[in-house]
Amino acid sequence: MKPDGGSLIGFGSSGLGGAPFKAFDPARNAPIEPTFQSATTEDVDRAVQLAAAAAPAWARLSGPDRGKFLAAIADKLEARSDILVARALQETGLPEARLKGEVARTAGQLRLYGATAARGDWLDARIETARPDRQPLPKPDHRSLLRPLGPVVVFGSSNFPFAYSVAGGDTASAFAAGCPVIVKAHPAHPGTSEMVGRLILHAVRECGLPEGTFSLLFDAGFEVGQALVQHPLVKGVGFTGSLKGGRALTDLAAARPEPIPVYAEMGSINPVFILPGAIAERAAGLVEGLYASSTVGVGQFCTNPGLIVLERSPAAAQFVKDLATRLAATVEGVMLTPGIRKNFVASTTARAHLPGVKVLAQGNAMSMCSAAPVWFETDAQTFLGNHALSEEIFGPSSVVVMCQNRAEMLAVAHELEGTLTATLHAGAAEAPAQGELVDVLAAKAGRVILNGYPTGLEVSPAQVHGGPYPATSDGGRSTSVGTRALYRWTRLVCYQGFSDDLLPPELQNANPLKLLRMVNGEVSRDPVA
Repeated sequence: MKPDGGSLIGFGSSGLGGAPFKAFDPARNAPIEPTFQSATTEDVDRAVQLAAAAAPAWARLSGPDRGKFLAAIADKLEARSDILVARALQETGLPEARLKGEVARTAGQLRLYGATAARGDWLDARIETARPDRQPLPKPDHRSLLRPLGPVVVFGSSNFPFAYSVAGGDTASAFAAGCPVIVKAHPAHPGTSEMVGRLILHAVRECGLPEGTFSLLFDAGFEVGQALVQHPLVKGVGFTGSLKGGRALTDLAAARPEPIPVYAEMGSINPVFILPGAIAERAAGLVEGLYASSTVGVGQFCTNPGLIVLERSPAAAQFVKDLATRLAATVEGVMLTPGIRKNFVASTTARAHLPGVKVLAQGNAMSMCSAAPVWFETDAQTFLGNHALSEEIFGPSSVVVMCQNRAEMLAVAHELEGTLTATLHAGAAEAPAQGELVDVLAAKAGRVILNGYPTGLEVSPAQVHGGPYPATSDGGRSTSVGTRALYRWTRLVCYQGFSDDLLPPELQNANPLKLLRMVNGEVSRDPVA
């Protein structure tokens, strides 16, 4: 299986008319064959039209059938893992072990969402039966549940070629919710994207699903993504990337004659608050844990800890010194793309010149597309007075903020913008007294961590991967990881006064799907009498 460079539109393909581009090997600093062709406006319209035509059949598709489809994709990913990882290794420079783990995570995520779809309880079916004799007014029969939005557009991410790209979380959750999907592949790993896309199409055919179930479009620029978001038949968008890119798509979607939701994961600094008791109990372990969390993947994780907040003391000073020594000795790592590396260098250079900020540790990065840690230190008053220090730098960079006392630590916490995660390290004796700080952090983040690290995201029904703006575009009301991710691609519909045979199976009296439903205020799997 090798990529040929053409967009996958339904069961056909297109390689004509669009601007050509190639993948790039950041480790060798060289382009990779083949040449890919950007999609045209005609390709965009064809893909969306096919998806819209497939949407009614997908909305009617049973949860178990959706589950079988997602499981089929997972099986194919695992069966081709070696060849997929080999291509992704070329296009991203990420370690082989990391990429193999990501394939496994992606397959597990597909199966989890498929099992959720098959169970069907997530649809929140509610039934209120009629009471025609109720006074002063009769009560009508009315029943509601979640229904799929329709065609969904997913933007592949740069830093996760599997888990957040073509068959990643947004695609899997949209399929599980009953939506056809059009993926705009990320130009950083187009070969990997095409290979995964072809596996999805094989599963579409094998499961007997309609042609418009899935399409994959290429583009080295922004035109295809913009056209997809503005197409009147598209009903929702998933995006993982920069604040600038996510905000641009959100604004485009809001300006449409029919605005649509954009679930964009954008920027996050993932603050880590370290209290004196934690340093006293386990300073050496904290140094190693924080170092590992901040340097994994060359810092190119959306959950990379970008802000470290401590209370000034001799022990804290020694802790920071030990961490800086560890960081300065770090061997450079390959970044995903030359553009990401260029932005990292520009951002860290600018931060180094801010008043009241000093470079705490700086490794040596000599290769064209590589980076080493660049960390900074400042005090709380400087941080509070300069919003630029709250902005994410994508890569191995963090800011250490030294506070004079607990009041300054709380002031820093209150000043934070929305973030995906917030972490608190506390000693055993001081942890129970941190309710106020925890409450502040919970208001700022989608996931609050005690005595752990923000990188390493468990995919489970309870997981939350979201947060208030600018972490996400929707104010932290949803998650892109975990089974609640399906809710993004649905809307509520109430059926009033319908005869039983006209209702969706999920709302019929006999409960043929054996769902857990709310009937007249009581939760039950029983048929409606």
